[in-house]
Amino acid sequence: MRADICCAMVKLGLGGIMRKILVSTTLLLALLFANAAQALDSSGTPVVVSPLASRTETASGQPITLPQKNVQVLVSSFEIAPGATLPVHKHPFPRYAYVQGGTLQVTNVETGKSTTYKSGDFIIEMIGQWHQSTNVGADAVKLLVIDQVEEGTKNTVLRQ
Repeated sequence: MRADICCAMVKLGLGGIMRKILVSTTLLLALLFANAAQALDSSGTPVVVSPLASRTETASGQPITLPQKNVQVLVSSFEIAPGATLPVHKHPFPRYAYVQGGTLQVTNVETGKSTTYKSGDFIIEMIGQWHQSTNVGADAVKLLVIDQVEEGTKNTVLRQ
């Protein structure tokens, strides 16, 4: 910037305003570049993040409540053969499942309501309600299951 313009700006009190604009612009650019950098892995290859689910309720409309003490996360995979039906059961704690393959029908035996899930769906299972699941497709159902339980407890109770 030319010296005569800078002196005129200082006399008019614009030096502080220009400094604030310059700092704000610099911070904005730094933020934009930082966000762009976070979208790359360390080798510079783009990373694609695709949100799968964002919910506050279970499949039956209950609020999701977490264990109150000593939370343990259990991760398992399920493979359910075509035509197979799991026994009637319930979960005392939250259970989440990502359907990796197949078609699964989950029925709330208390209400009779059924929901069908297919590959790519995310399930937030009902808590404390009796239900059962059936593979209604021609292929095996493959699930990635995540349980949040109180440490040392199980998350499936079979109906007697």
